[in-house]
Amino acid sequence: MTDVVALAAELLAIQSTSGAESGAVDFVSRWLVAGGWNVELQQVAPGRANVWATRDGHGVTLSTHLDTVPPYVSPRLEGNRLYGRGSCDAKGIAAAMMVAAQQLAEAGEHRVDLLFVVGEEKNSDGARAANHLPATSKWLINGEPTESKLASGAKGSQRVIIRTRGRAAHSAYAHLGESAIEPMLGLLPTIHDIDLPSDPVLGATTLNIGTVHGGTEANIVPALCEAEVMFRLVQDVTPLRAQLVRWAEGRAELDWGSHIPPQRFHTLPGFDTAPVAYTSDIPLLDRWGTPLLFGPGSITVAHTPDEFVEIGELRRAVDAYVRMTRALLNS
Repeated sequence: MTDVVALAAELLAIQSTSGAESGAVDFVSRWLVAGGWNVELQQVAPGRANVWATRDGHGVTLSTHLDTVPPYVSPRLEGNRLYGRGSCDAKGIAAAMMVAAQQLAEAGEHRVDLLFVVGEEKNSDGARAANHLPATSKWLINGEPTESKLASGAKGSQRVIIRTRGRAAHSAYAHLGESAIEPMLGLLPTIHDIDLPSDPVLGATTLNIGTVHGGTEANIVPALCEAEVMFRLVQDVTPLRAQLVRWAEGRAELDWGSHIPPQRFHTLPGFDTAPVAYTSDIPLLDRWGTPLLFGPGSITVAHTPDEFVEIGELRRAVDAYVRMTRALLNS
């Protein structure tokens, strides 16, 4: 039986930041073929592919992503923790799913699929492509670091670019121009005055002013300033958009970016549950069955230089995926 920690470490040793996942795709597909799986590679872009492994289908799909955020951090085992980029987000999860699915198959349960996608950390192009595959599963267990709790729901997201305009001029004669930065400096702090909704399960809507860009040189009056804001949604986005339009009216332009609605997920008896504040590929995989979200590790260490997963939690995740799959198939 493959050891999940050793398998996770092998995956972590492969650099697979978003857009450069080919090494991980090759490793996973070869491992699955050797285990007797029917493996299909779905090209998403040149040199990039999703991995779909099947036997009989018509049951449960275990799915997560093979890409990671940069920069690459090599794996290391210290005490009871496995460190490295992707240890909890989400190569450790992928390893646990692979071992769990193999255990189920060797015990005679063939109604299990595996779906590993690329691009989740960038624009989810892998999940968008995977939703065109002829999926047959009734249930989708998606993997993200949920601290080994079944997520009861997830906040959605809305990106928006706030844009103020001015008129360029030589800074020695600044009165001939109009700064685009100064009105942005006055406007942005007032975004926290917007009355944001809350939900009894998902909690409060939150926002983050992620980037601010303005001007070109210190000796030029800036003609353009842009700020990108991310809202974490707990309800339909329409009322929030209306509030933002009123807030910006006459002062700034709004350019709506990507939007993912908030989600509610299926849960099972015998597992702790909690909502999560981040988004996943689940909204883009609606053809793969009723969704559940579960994974070892914590989102609070994902994307950090010291990302890790507890060894014991990783091993327990294998059993958890087996138990979940059996419970869903018997439901």
